[in-house]
Amino acid sequence: MRGELDLVSGEQIRGRLVEALTASPNRLELDLSGVSFCDCAGLNVLLELRHRALSQGKTVTIRAASPVVDRLLDLIGAQKLFAPERSWCTEPASSGAASLPSPKPGASPGVKAQRGRHLSVRVSEPA
Repeated sequence: MRGELDLVSGEQIRGRLVEALTASPNRLELDLSGVSFCDCAGLNVLLELRHRALSQGKTVTIRAASPVVDRLLDLIGAQKLFAPERSWCTEPASSGAASLPSPKPGASPGVKAQRGRHLSVRVSEPA
């Protein structure tokens, strides 16, 4: 996915994500490294997709995430919900994990003043 993941773009891609999940035999992998903005509505699309996957006995994993998506998932403690099982269940945590700098007082991290770019989605089968 590329662009912004918000209320408008989330509604636009929800159906395509559900179709991709339905077509996948056991999991759907997402590459969110090109997502430049993600708000709570976009996060809700991802959480709904995960819930649907679990109800079908499947998983949704985030293979790559932009710093914006990574920070949002970290802030709400949801990174492990989209991680491959082996990365958070069996591997020890890395002591050298990178962290984002603290935002300046009064700043809203990840929020852009200019909006309106559409989110593009390319669906492919996981390897």
